[in-house]
Amino acid sequence: MELEKLRYPIGKFNPLQFSPTLLASWIQDIENLPELLEKATKGLSETQLDTPYRPEGWTLRQVVHHVADSHMNAYIRFRWAMTEENPLIKAYEEQLWAELDDARNEKVEISLNLVSSLHQRWVRLLRSMQTTDFQRTLQHPATGTHSLEKMTGMYSWHGRHHTAHIVELRKKMNW
Repeated sequence: MELEKLRYPIGKFNPLQFSPTLLASWIQDIENLPELLEKATKGLSETQLDTPYRPEGWTLRQVVHHVADSHMNAYIRFRWAMTEENPLIKAYEEQLWAELDDARNEKVEISLNLVSSLHQRWVRLLRSMQTTDFQRTLQHPATGTHSLEKMTGMYSWHGRHHTAHIVELRKKMNW
C-alpha cells in the first residue's frame, strides 16, 4: 500500500462525467501547473533534484522533464484533434525518454520555462474551444479513442499527480 501511495499520491486518474464546471476546473489546473511546479521545486539543490520520489522511480529532475515532454505531446495532440478528424497520434516511450541525457542531467529551469510558455499557448487554445470541440476525438495506438474532454481531465490530473510526487518527497525528507 505504501508503494501505491508513493506512485499515486493523489490517486489514479478516474474519468468523471463531463460538465462545464468540471471542464473549467481542469483548464484552471492546466493554467496553474507552471506556477505550482516551479514552487514545488524552488530551492531544491542539485542533489535533492537527483533523488527518486520512490524506490525505483524517477528523480525529481526526471519528473519535471517528463512533465514538459508529456505536455508538449498533449498540446500537439490537441492541435491534431482540432484540425483533423479522429487523427491517429504517435505514442512515445516515456520511460526511455526519461533515461535520455537531457532528462537525467539538464537543469530543471529549462523545462520549467518550457512548461510555462507551453501552458500559456495551451490554455489559450482550450479557452477558445467550443463545447462541441471537446467532443472531438483522437486515436491512441495503444489505448484507443479519446475525446478532448477526457484528455483535458487527464492532463489536469497528470500535472497535479507529478507535482504531488515532488511535494510529498519534500515533506517526507523535510526539505
